[in-house]
Amino acid sequence: MSANSRLTVAAHVLVWMELYRRQGGTVATSEQIAESVNTNPVVIRRLLGDLRKAGLVSSRRGAGAGWVLARDPARISLLEVYDAVEPGALFALHRALPNQECPVGRGIQPVMQEVYDQAEAAVRQELGKSTLADVLRGVLAAH
Repeated sequence: MSANSRLTVAAHVLVWMELYRRQGGTVATSEQIAESVNTNPVVIRRLLGDLRKAGLVSSRRGAGAGWVLARDPARISLLEVYDAVEPGALFALHRALPNQECPVGRGIQPVMQEVYDQAEAAVRQELGKSTLADVLRGVLAAH
């Protein structure tokens, strides 16, 4: 199984937009952002659409069209970004009901759901502690 990278890409996009703004840029285009992420602009536009729905970015149309952060990056937590781009639970149970005649099949789902709920709560708590400003600081310190 491969891991989902939507949170990482979304953080990349938002942090890039803030750095671009700090360097004198105004609105960022999906093409500019896609170049940094090394992906297709369509992928970036879809992701930006989810971020816009969550109120994290806004778009401008017409001359000078593009994207900007909707709030100060110090006021955007990674948890908000996660919630914007990762719908649903972090972990999933079986797609089909396991064999209820088997003691493991009968008992696995409630036990695993409790473990998953605790793990997801811990992940959400950690993501809530970090902001986009923190990520940008770390990125700039790495150079």
